[in-house]
Amino acid sequence: MNVAEILDKVRDATTVRRAYGDPIVCDGVTVIPAARVGGGGGGGGGHLDGHPDGEGAGSEGSGGGFGVGITPTGVFVIKDGTVRWHPAIDYNRIILGGQVIAVVALLTIGAIARHRARKS
Repeated sequence: MNVAEILDKVRDATTVRRAYGDPIVCDGVTVIPAARVGGGGGGGGGHLDGHPDGEGAGSEGSGGGFGVGITPTGVFVIKDGTVRWHPAIDYNRIILGGQVIAVVALLTIGAIARHRARKS
């Protein structure tokens, strides 16, 4: 894959069509899904090991790539001319956050208990 093909894929992956889905209409209500789009990429190059003509066993090259991450954020609901935002709730993130807080609390309580035990 050459650089032009990678750039074409990047351009396709980062359009507004990735952030907002196609509107869905049912019974006079329009729903437009929305998402957070993020991406990153990298590239490479090459070098020659002293070959003035650029050919031979000493020339090397490398390529590049691109990745996209899409996370749903919610939907816009349009009903009777009024637009309302309904956020998507990521329960896995909430559970993970609760677990992190619980571990930090247990470590803090343990450190306080050890400190009090050494004092007495």
